[in-house]
Amino acid sequence: MRTILTAFFVCIASLANAAMTSFTFQSIDGGDIDLAQWRGQPVLVVNTASRCGYTRQYDGLQELYDMYRARGLVVLAIPSNDFKQELASDEDVKDFCEVNFGLDFPMSTITSIRGEAAHPFYRWLEAEAGFTPRWNFNKVLIAPDGRVAATFGSNARPMSRTVTSAITALLD
Repeated sequence: MRTILTAFFVCIASLANAAMTSFTFQSIDGGDIDLAQWRGQPVLVVNTASRCGYTRQYDGLQELYDMYRARGLVVLAIPSNDFKQELASDEDVKDFCEVNFGLDFPMSTITSIRGEAAHPFYRWLEAEAGFTPRWNFNKVLIAPDGRVAATFGSNARPMSRTVTSAITALLD
């Protein structure tokens, strides 16, 4: 009986992880971004906005990505206008980020992260970890196995010891 229960819980855990990594976002560059492509890698998902006081964190996110991408880290920006601080179009966001910050990490189109219209990833995040972004530049660290490893509020700078320690603990 114990073996059957263990197998059941392993199966349920595997399904939960598979569900997380099956989320797809529309890419700001065209096409789709499927989280499944990064199974086995840590992914830092950040809800962003171009007109926010935290927008300068794009510099730190790019620095973080440059520092750890060779070791497997993915930074994924999710522009959102849920707090009424994003530019009017995906093209405006893309141009703003390229011109002002030289970003080269993956970015989705403008996406809802809260409430009824929230993207399925953010609904999963709320159910799985009880976490809903309360403002722009909240960060969610997804472990290589698909679980939520850590969440960080807007004040957590990308290159802070708190964030980098959580990331390095998940790298090879």
